Amino acid sequence: MLFSKRNPPEYVTEIAVVIISIGLFVFIWLAAQVSGEDMRAFDERILLMFRNPSDVGDPLGPAWLEVVVRDISAIGGLLSLGLISLAACGYLWLKGKHQLAIFVVVSVCGGALVNTLLKGLIGRARPDIVPHGTSTALSSFPSGHAMMSAVVFLTLGALLALSADERRVKIYILSWSVLLTVLVGVSRVYLGVHWPTDIIAGWIAGALWATLCLLVNRRIVLTSKFLDS
Repeated sequence: MLFSKRNPPEYVTEIAVVIISIGLFVFIWLAAQVSGEDMRAFDERILLMFRNPSDVGDPLGPAWLEVVVRDISAIGGLLSLGLISLAACGYLWLKGKHQLAIFVVVSVCGGALVNTLLKGLIGRARPDIVPHGTSTALSSFPSGHAMMSAVVFLTLGALLALSADERRVKIYILSWSVLLTVLVGVSRVYLGVHWPTDIIAGWIAGALWATLCLLVNRRIVLTSKFLDS
């Protein structure tokens, strides 16, 4: 079971609500600070840590590392995440778990819509102090790769963890979900296409959205069971 007797579902829901509230506060604070000089100075300092001090156009490390990082970044792209989500939905549907398949679709598509709206609302420009290591489209804040990686990997990871019986398996699944999310986010800073605070905000927004969707889905399941009883 995912929830032990010491950690019943009721407490988990309450803790999740508190975490969502704190995360929302931090996200709003970051969004309010993105145009400030202090935030830009912080972002520039972190961004330049990934660059050759004598040539900011050259990322740290050998040439092959930049290729690897670009591949990692692609994992968080629209095509990759879309295919992963589609494969997961197809599997759930074939297994007769239609409600979960629909849940994944709503979670992922809803997250993409929220990210697009936030980018349009905040309209932060991309980093202009280093060359971009890959192509970009929309505005910078919050990072779409970071947010959608969090939405997809954390949502699917949570569903897999719920279906696992052993605690170590749950930890293994969730650890990989978090690791993939972190790697994608860091890759975007390394490639110079996002400010660090774009990534932090993307992680927060994605985790909040995934948590909110999981809570809503759980409430729907509990309500359905109550009505059927």
